Amino acid sequence: MTAVSARRGETGRARAGRILTYAGIAAVVVYCLAPFYWMTVSAFRRPEDQFDNAPLPSPWSVTNFTAVFKPGVGFGRSLLNSLVVAGVTTVVTLIVGTVTAYALARLTFRFKNAVLAMIIATSMFPSISLIIPLLKLFSDIGWINTYQAMIVPSLSFALPLSVWNLTAFFRQMPFELEQAAMVDGCTRGAAFRKIIVPLAAPGVFTTAIITFIGAWNEYIIALSMVNKKEMQTATVSISKFTGAYGFDQPFGTQMAAGVIVTVPLVIVVLIFQRRIIAGLTAGGVK
Repeated sequence: MTAVSARRGETGRARAGRILTYAGIAAVVVYCLAPFYWMTVSAFRRPEDQFDNAPLPSPWSVTNFTAVFKPGVGFGRSLLNSLVVAGVTTVVTLIVGTVTAYALARLTFRFKNAVLAMIIATSMFPSISLIIPLLKLFSDIGWINTYQAMIVPSLSFALPLSVWNLTAFFRQMPFELEQAAMVDGCTRGAAFRKIIVPLAAPGVFTTAIITFIGAWNEYIIALSMVNKKEMQTATVSISKFTGAYGFDQPFGTQMAAGVIVTVPLVIVVLIFQRRIIAGLTAGGVK
């Protein structure tokens, strides 16, 4: 009887532990998704119902979404600007970061660990502290209101984390892969292109997603380096949105614009979540 009671007690504690775990996960999910839920609900309210606190809009309306893309608002151009900045930043980060990470993972030279430490340390500078020197530099060379004024600073924040992640990923890949390829006649560069890069696809893909999301959501640099409406990114455009109905409070249209900016990223992460997790956890060879 004592053994049976002990097993029942252990089973009860295990069940209670699982319940607490699930309750904690549910609380975190609700806490994280509540702002996005309220933004979505507010986006589908009519302009005259924006201060309604009902959990669901009644009636549902797409007026705010159509207002966002009205002529003269310029939100479509802002989305294109964000796509250009985030896309170019991601591509350049992958090219430079992959080559740099491979060199750091495979080559042996003095102060390699110090170089890695310096690379990751550069990502710890708050972006706001760099605004004044960057503004002065870009003003002197005529880069204000250009794409490169937003892309180059974004690279400086995206590259350190990308190099650090990819270096750790390449270190897990056995050096015998390149040796076998070179025995078969490949040069080191050919072995890198044909063997290492395909095997490193999960890590590279994960880096691309993280870099694109960071560049897409960037705000401080884009706000400081651009003062022309036609060059603003989507995040800056939302913050400066004045509404499309005269002197109304632009909460509804801002919420609709926020949903338009956020939903594509959510869809991409949901579709490729397995690849992202694999890139963060798996090595090059299983």
